Amino acid sequence: MTTPSYSTALADKVVAVAGATGPAGRATLRRLAAQGATVIAAGSDAQRLDAATDAVRSAVPGARISGQVIDLLDPQEVHDWADHLEAEHGHVDGLFHLVGGWRGSKTFFDSRIDDWDWLHDRVVRTLQHTSLAFQPALVRSASGRYAMISATAAHKPTAGGAAYAAAKAASEAWTLAMADSFKKETTSTDGLPTAAAAILVIKALVTPEMRAEKPEAKFAGFTDTADLAETLAGLWDRPAAELNGQHLWLTAR
Repeated sequence: MTTPSYSTALADKVVAVAGATGPAGRATLRRLAAQGATVIAAGSDAQRLDAATDAVRSAVPGARISGQVIDLLDPQEVHDWADHLEAEHGHVDGLFHLVGGWRGSKTFFDSRIDDWDWLHDRVVRTLQHTSLAFQPALVRSASGRYAMISATAAHKPTAGGAAYAAAKAASEAWTLAMADSFKKETTSTDGLPTAAAAILVIKALVTPEMRAEKPEAKFAGFTDTADLAETLAGLWDRPAAELNGQHLWLTAR
């Protein structure tokens, strides 16, 4: 697990993080701030959002971070948020969709359609709204990056995880369509895309707190939240043409 150290590697980047108050979000906020980015954290709970941004300010002296309470299920609110950020900062260079959630059952027959409905709203719909709202700004950025967190379940569904696997698979397909838009709509002087959409694939996440609570557990195949955050912050280290539309596996295939 990597411990963030302060640098200015992303000092010219403005990055929005949707789903910022979860374990992945909190680690990513800290990593981005530690590398000098201007970070805008979005969440639905003001108290949790304040706690997440305050933790970053305590951990990273001089962190440029702010929080915004956003209802990601309201497309107009998300579009207004994206437009406001670009107007305020002059550019938006990244949007990370880290909204998580899981619903499942013991058997396929026991699968509940209302689990699908919940996952469709929380996982799929929020991704659709953020990608549609931020795509124009990322096209206009000199180095736009969009990333979502997927799961091995999308590639190897289990009987009891039908709804979850389907939601992740749908989110991947939507993100790949966005990647195709970047290929067609963003070009540099050499004709290559300047923006990229990527899919990070994990089995599950593990936090430092989880390891401390169960020091004997191996958490086989799990991805440390700090390693996930480092991968996200490192997306600008790779050319858009190489990154766009790619699955980045952070666990065994």
